[in-house]
Amino acid sequence: MTALVTALCLVAVLAAPAGAADPVVEATLDNGLRVLLLEDHRNPIVSFQVWYRVGSRNEHPGATGIAHFLEHLMFKGTPTYGRGQYGRLVEENGGRNNAFTSRDVTSYFVDIAADKVDRVIALEADRMRHLLLDPAEIAAERQVVMEERRTRTEDDPDGFLAEETSALAFLSHPYRLPVIGWTVDIRRITPPEIRAFYDTYYVPNNALVVAAGDFHAAGLLEKITRAFGAIPRGADPPPVLAVEPPQAGERRVTVHRDAQLPIVYIAYHVPNSRSEDAPALEVLSTVLSGGRASRLYTQLVRDRQLALGAGGDYSYYSVDPNLFWFWANPMPGQTPEALEQALLGEMVRLKAEPVSEEELARAKNQIEASFVFQEDSVHSRASLLARFEVIGGFRLKDEFVPKIRAVTAEQLRRAATTYFPDSGKNVGILIPKS
Repeated sequence: MTALVTALCLVAVLAAPAGAADPVVEATLDNGLRVLLLEDHRNPIVSFQVWYRVGSRNEHPGATGIAHFLEHLMFKGTPTYGRGQYGRLVEENGGRNNAFTSRDVTSYFVDIAADKVDRVIALEADRMRHLLLDPAEIAAERQVVMEERRTRTEDDPDGFLAEETSALAFLSHPYRLPVIGWTVDIRRITPPEIRAFYDTYYVPNNALVVAAGDFHAAGLLEKITRAFGAIPRGADPPPVLAVEPPQAGERRVTVHRDAQLPIVYIAYHVPNSRSEDAPALEVLSTVLSGGRASRLYTQLVRDRQLALGAGGDYSYYSVDPNLFWFWANPMPGQTPEALEQALLGEMVRLKAEPVSEEELARAKNQIEASFVFQEDSVHSRASLLARFEVIGGFRLKDEFVPKIRAVTAEQLRRAATTYFPDSGKNVGILIPKS
């Protein structure tokens, strides 16, 4: 470890016990930037990722969609690397790059040959604080974002109903806001507002650099420190203080859209990964919707032939408490009302009787296999480290599978009883226009 790195950051290399995961090198630079490095020498590839702790969760009514809008603008150039240079330089060096915005984070990644990673480090450090944000580029990209919203939400029945149901389920918390933003806000957002958002959240003390692949951690850490260490620490971004109040009764929305078939959504408020019930909710999600052997598929699709498709979802990696979703599309001739009752009937069944040992074992095996298979990809290895770091610390990753293995059938029944009350459901129904 060089004197430069030692002076600028606090470094810890976790000693891995026999049979455990590869050791992670972690560092916090003096400017607050968190760095996680995982060596993986199986292939000459590196996944280099920069995660910012900002998403639609950090927005406010009247100014929604800025986080996603800014994600687009991060590819529009700096004084050093002009318009289109970022993507061109990555592609010329054989890499692929992309980004995404969620409720909690905005993430940028490049997967590239190991001997080309220096170029990526320079590009990412440069655009962290030197984005041009030219008003003409903002005006042009506004139309791109508007078109994205049209195709993914306005003209997509599932996306539209999910947006309406989220807005119904949350009264106080910003999870009620769509990640892409409301149309009126996308039209109105000004360049100064985007600049202020960028200056607030795109600072090293609100960012996380994660890399996995064919490198020597000490050397890569020194390069990261040289590139990012000179960026001044920013003011700490304002915390999100909103707490969703307990739901006092059923909420319901019905929308009429151009669609082939109706859609039924049911959502309940549930805790996030900080809860002791989170592993049970993760297993419960798989029991209900994990493939063709799951309860919702076998009961509603295969056996009773009420639905063309059915499923559910639990947001384990959510920063704040979120929703547990159920959805289904009725077969032609079946009504949304009948399908809603069928979905609710599965809730009653979960509360009344424990799942079988076979169902429980199958769900646990599915979760563990999916989790382990992600270790085959350096991109997924880096992403997993980042996701756990965002929700509380990357070390939580090593606790995930043991917690899943420990879940019991009684815990599933108790979780269903606790979190799926009749008074706590949020129902969204989409009816096709004639």
